[in-house]
Amino acid sequence: MPKQSAGLLAYRYRDDVLQVLLVHPGGPFYMKKDLGAWSIPKGEYAEGEDPLEVAKREFEEETGNQICSETFLPLLPVRLKSGKEIKAWAVAADFDQCFIRSNEFEMEWPPRSGKKQSFPEVDKAEWFTVEEARQKLNPAQVPLVLELIDKLSPI
Repeated sequence: MPKQSAGLLAYRYRDDVLQVLLVHPGGPFYMKKDLGAWSIPKGEYAEGEDPLEVAKREFEEETGNQICSETFLPLLPVRLKSGKEIKAWAVAADFDQCFIRSNEFEMEWPPRSGKKQSFPEVDKAEWFTVEEARQKLNPAQVPLVLELIDKLSPI
C-alpha cells in the first residue's frame, strides 16, 4: 500500500489577495531547490490514525504555529510521483510569523561518510499569492490550490 500523508493548506487574504502558506523542505537535497520544491505542511500517518488530526499536528511541528479554527474544507486527495497520496484540508489562518521552528531528522551526510547529521524537516515557510504558489509548489500539489480557489469563489 502506498504511503499516505495528511496536510493543511492554510490561506488568508491580504489586501483582497488570496495567499497560501507553503513550506520548504530542509536538508541538503533541497538546499538549492526552489521552484517546484515547496509543499503544504504535511506528514505521514499510519493506518487507524485520524488524517485530520495528523494534519493539524504536522502543521504545528513544521511551522511552530497552531491552528485554532474548527472549520476545515476537505480537498480532493492528490498523488505524488512516488505514489504517496496526500489528503488535505484548507483552513483560514493568519499569522505574520509563519515559521518559528521545525522538528529535525537525522541522515548520513555526506553520503557514504558514516557521519550522521541533523537537519530541520522544514527550513522556511512563507505566504505566497496563488500565482507564486503555482510556481513554488511540487506540481502534484498544485490541484490543491486550484480546488481551494474554486471552493472560495462565489457561485
